[in-house]
Amino acid sequence: MNLASHTPQKADAKGRQASVAAVVCGEDGLDLLFIHRTAHEGDPWSGHLAFPGGRTEPGDAGLKMTAERETREELGLDLTEARCLGQLDDLTGVTIPVCVSAFVYELDAKPLLDPNDEVDDAFWFPLEDLADSGRRVTGTFLVDGCEREYPGIDFRLESKPILWGLTFRFCQQMVALAGISGDGEDRNSD
Repeated sequence: MNLASHTPQKADAKGRQASVAAVVCGEDGLDLLFIHRTAHEGDPWSGHLAFPGGRTEPGDAGLKMTAERETREELGLDLTEARCLGQLDDLTGVTIPVCVSAFVYELDAKPLLDPNDEVDDAFWFPLEDLADSGRRVTGTFLVDGCEREYPGIDFRLESKPILWGLTFRFCQQMVALAGISGDGEDRNSD
């Protein structure tokens, strides 16, 4: 994945700021690291699939540092020496006033992960499979006490919910930047 020529669109951070790490590994193709957040009452992202990350704290020296700190806290994965390929376009929450930045990191090998109590599970998933139109679904989700429909991706993994929301939107960016078409084919290969 080449992000060198991508100029990320920055969103106006009117509410909270957060940062996530989209970690890829080319060991067996291009796999992307996801976490399944632990279910906690009152947490709007409770039980969701996501990238490791979280809110910016006053001691963070920038959004990239937030992504690295949160990944270390949630998974025991130190990204400070990993290759940062670049940044995706910022996204803002539809129902929650938060501006999220995503930084893409590349690893040569899949590390051992040590999830903390905020993470139910961490797993790798092929980036190419995120473009499979057969995995696209419309899910019904409870948002602000109301059932709403949103697009998502069904990973077809036991006990994993549908990927939707901000992480789904970041994945769409990654698939496009990787040049993968809707049928899972790499558009950049001839």
